[in-house]
Amino acid sequence: MAIFADSPHGVVFVERAAHLRRNAGQIGLPGGIADPADGTDAANTALRELHEELGVSSQRVRVVGRLPELHHATTALSVTPIVGVLDPHTPLTIDQVETTGAFTIPLAAIVAESAIREDPGVSVATGRTMYALDYDGHHIWGLTARMLKTFAEAWNAEDSELRCNVEAAFV
Repeated sequence: MAIFADSPHGVVFVERAAHLRRNAGQIGLPGGIADPADGTDAANTALRELHEELGVSSQRVRVVGRLPELHHATTALSVTPIVGVLDPHTPLTIDQVETTGAFTIPLAAIVAESAIREDPGVSVATGRTMYALDYDGHHIWGLTARMLKTFAEAWNAEDSELRCNVEAAFV
């Protein structure tokens, strides 16, 4: 999760290219599969993918947290969400290979109570609880919405270390 330090602290989302094998045309958070060069630290993978997809240099990102590992049932992949704060006015450059677009959603809209809701239609179809976030014409669902829900719960927890770390990086 890449969050801009400048107000309104937009969380960056990408629109994945239609030709990709995995999650073609879907909205997601920047990221991807670990490469051997990343070593064993998920933060290295997150920073490399952010650079590949959006041209953001790791020098412009302060890693401030990580969320619990999530399992993606369809692909059997495990995902470790990394939270990073981007320097103010960091430009995004769409790579046009993996990513066809990018947009932001204000952090406050994501952590607002009831912003991320259960998506009953998808929950019934998949047989498990699925979540969604709808904002400004964007429908975010699946694993991405589950990551957002995990983030929002950690953010809204009393004495949230994640919230303190993120807010400290905004200064």
